[in-house]
Amino acid sequence: MKLPVSLRSLLSLGITLKSLLSFGAAPGPMADDVATTELLQRAEDARRLGRPDDAAALYRQILQSRRGHLGALRGLRDLAVDGSRWREALDLQQRIFGAIGSTERSPESEWLATIYYELGRADVARANAGGALGHFKSAARADRLFLPAALALGDAFELTGDHREAVRAWERAAEHLPALPLLARLEHAYRQEGRPSRIIALYRVAVERAPDDLALAVALGRVFFELEMLDEAADQFEKVEVRLPGSPVVHALLGAVFERRGETREAFEEYRRALQLGHAFDWPHRCAACGAMSPLWQDRCAQCQRWNTLHPVRA
Repeated sequence: MKLPVSLRSLLSLGITLKSLLSFGAAPGPMADDVATTELLQRAEDARRLGRPDDAAALYRQILQSRRGHLGALRGLRDLAVDGSRWREALDLQQRIFGAIGSTERSPESEWLATIYYELGRADVARANAGGALGHFKSAARADRLFLPAALALGDAFELTGDHREAVRAWERAAEHLPALPLLARLEHAYRQEGRPSRIIALYRVAVERAPDDLALAVALGRVFFELEMLDEAADQFEKVEVRLPGSPVVHALLGAVFERRGETREAFEEYRRALQLGHAFDWPHRCAACGAMSPLWQDRCAQCQRWNTLHPVRA
C-alpha cells in the first residue's frame, strides 16, 4: 500500500520535529564499564577501611571520564559530609541534581536540605544570624518536611529580634508538618501573647491532620489540663489510653487530672500504674532509618547519624 504524498510529508515532518525536540535532552544513565565498576568498588572499600583521601582520589578518577557519574559524586559528597566540609558538599549535591531525573529528587532533596541546614548552623555558631537565615530558608525550600530546618528558621528570626516573623515561619511549617517540637515553639509563643484558645486550636488542628499520632493527642490533653479544663483533659487521656493502654505518660497525666479534681483514690491508682509501667515520662521517639530509640526528639539520630529521622512512637 502506497501512502499519499501529503500523508508521507506529515509523517516525515513529525519525525523531524521529534528529533529536533529530543536534541539536547539529558541522556539516559550509562552502564558502568568494567574499569569504572572496579574503581568504584576500590573507592568504597577505601572509605570503609578509613582511608578517605584514597577514596576521594578514586572517585575523582571516575569523574575524569564520567563527569556526571552519580556513584562517584555521591561518594565524594558523603566524604565531604563526614568531614563537615559543607560548602564542598553543597557543590557536589548541586552537581548530583544536575545529573538525575525528576523522579529521583526526593531523597536528594533531603540531602540538599541537610547540607543547607548545617551551613546555617555554622553561621549561627559564628553569630551570623543573617547568613543563617538564608541557609535555613534554602533548606526549607529544598524539603518542606525537613523538621530541623523548620525549627531553625524560626529560631534564626528570633536571633535577629523578629519575633513576629519567627512565629509566621513556624505557623507556615506547621500547616504541612504537625510535629511536636514545632508545635511546642508555637505554644510557647502563644502563651507569651496570652492566647490560650489559639493553643487549643493549634493542637486540635494537628490531631485532625495526623490522627494516628498519639503523641499529639496526649499533648492536646496536657494543654487542657494546664488550662484547668479538667473534664476535657480526662476525656482526651482516656481516649488515648484505650488505644495505648500501656503508656506510663498517659497514666501519669490521668493521675494528675484526678488529683486536681480531688479524686485521691483514682489519682493514686493512675500514679501506681504509671510507676509500674515505666520511669520515663517523655514521649519516646524511634529512628525511621535504623530503629534506635530516643527519649526525646533530636535533629539527628545518635545511633546512625541520619538527620530528620526521629519520629514519635505510635501505637
